[in-house]
Amino acid sequence: MPDRPMPDRQEAAAALSGTLEGGAHRYPLRVYYADTDAGGVVYHGTYLAFAERARTEFLRLIGWDRVEMIDRAGVMFMVRKAELDYLAPARLDDLLDIVTTVERIGGASIGLRQSIRRGADELAVLSLVVVCVGVEAVRPQRLPEALRRRLDELMNSGNTRD
Repeated sequence: MPDRPMPDRQEAAAALSGTLEGGAHRYPLRVYYADTDAGGVVYHGTYLAFAERARTEFLRLIGWDRVEMIDRAGVMFMVRKAELDYLAPARLDDLLDIVTTVERIGGASIGLRQSIRRGADELAVLSLVVVCVGVEAVRPQRLPEALRRRLDELMNSGNTRD
């Protein structure tokens, strides 16, 4: 094996979070055996877990990882609404991309679209509303202004839909 410099810990962590491209977050994912049913097809509930992972890494990449959000701003997100359209099956060992875009920013909520893809094929589409809630009271709370500005930047940075 050729000698290659090892990426430092921060570079490696950033690479695991995916990329931001044209206002969209792209999160790569491989389908493992545990993600599938007995026929090697991704179990329907697993798509929600894939989308959750992508949203977590999206927030981390824009500087609002969940631990810091709780510690720094005293808030967290909860899914209020999730609509999921299954278009085609993902299978064992597929390489997928979860593409997340911000579609709407409200006072205490964010509307998101997440597309789960295998290459150019769209396999599932999620429309979500996540609500910002206070950690203590678990009641809706306005989005932190710095996060709102960052999300607005992304939403308005060109074509946010793929």
